[in-house]
Amino acid sequence: MIAAPAAPATTARPVPKEFMAIADLKDIYFDFDKYDIRAGDAKILDANAVWLKSNANHLLLIEGHCDERGTNEYNLALGERRAKSAMNYLVSQGVQASRVTIISYGEERP
Repeated sequence: MIAAPAAPATTARPVPKEFMAIADLKDIYFDFDKYDIRAGDAKILDANAVWLKSNANHLLLIEGHCDERGTNEYNLALGERRAKSAMNYLVSQGVQASRVTIISYGEERP
């Protein structure tokens, strides 16, 4: 997961290249062809949510990735479902949805 300082209200949201990795935010992983949050990854997302709520001046970009199995179209959709799953979990933990952007790279960046 990567974050960027929140943009002033008068400007557009940052584009993906404007985000940078934050060491305190940890990545999660998914089982093959799945997008549900595993118990161990829920704990990681819980810690990420705590950090995000304590650092309300940062926006968050969640990237969805897949491996090369399947079609590019399928993998883009799966990557998006994975990113949405992580976003929905964080929102359920109190992170404002307006601070979160998702993107799917499918198999492009496994």
